[in-house]
Amino acid sequence: MGKVEVIPLEGIPEVEEGADVAGLVLASIGRSRVRLRDGDVVVLKQKIVSKAEGRVVRLDAVRPGAEARRLAEAEGKDPRLMELVLRESVRVVRRGHGVVITETTHGFVCANAGVDQSNVGEGRACLLPLDSDLSARRVRSALESRTGRRLAVVVTDTFGRPWRRGQTDVAIGCSGIDPLLSYRGRQDKFGYPLRVTEPAVVDEVAGAAELVMGKLEGVPAAVVRGVVFVRGEGGVRSLIMAKDKDLFR
Repeated sequence: MGKVEVIPLEGIPEVEEGADVAGLVLASIGRSRVRLRDGDVVVLKQKIVSKAEGRVVRLDAVRPGAEARRLAEAEGKDPRLMELVLRESVRVVRRGHGVVITETTHGFVCANAGVDQSNVGEGRACLLPLDSDLSARRVRSALESRTGRRLAVVVTDTFGRPWRRGQTDVAIGCSGIDPLLSYRGRQDKFGYPLRVTEPAVVDEVAGAAELVMGKLEGVPAAVVRGVVFVRGEGGVRSLIMAKDKDLFR
């Protein structure tokens, strides 16, 4: 393990539906005079991926149903927003204090099914990509074919954490990188055998990239360099805990 470097990719313009995300990333890299290297991880904010894939919805086109209206009244929410949340969810996990936690169709447990109204313009809401692992795979394939480098791509979003205040970015999609870095079967420096140690390296990459991308700076992408990882296509879905092993369902 050596030095890890996090490089913000600035100057990416507002993304519209159908935009070439890989092309925008490469243009930013060219302006910053950064040269991609084998093993670099390109990190993308979920919102630029969702915008490019047409996952932005006008709220005035949403007709809330009875369940959405009940949920909105109970939690002080916009019924149209709650309708989108329900459409993107398989179940409501918990609600209260103005917070709605759901399990998304992807299997993520998060607030409002990842539906977000920030940085999309008034009267609009942004949904998560339909398949963030596939989104990451498409961008990685395009980047590798245009640069000749062996890369990884991680798509991130901001989640809260149980039992802790505040939010942090986590991976919701990845390609070219195994999401876990397993130490099982190895020994620590005192000779103790490691049995369950599996750092979620894609979440660690997401958190590191967030330090330079921020929330208000308009930097939706970064390159994380020097990370030790195993190439793979397991995808972030492989991180979701199986129901029979999840102690909190």
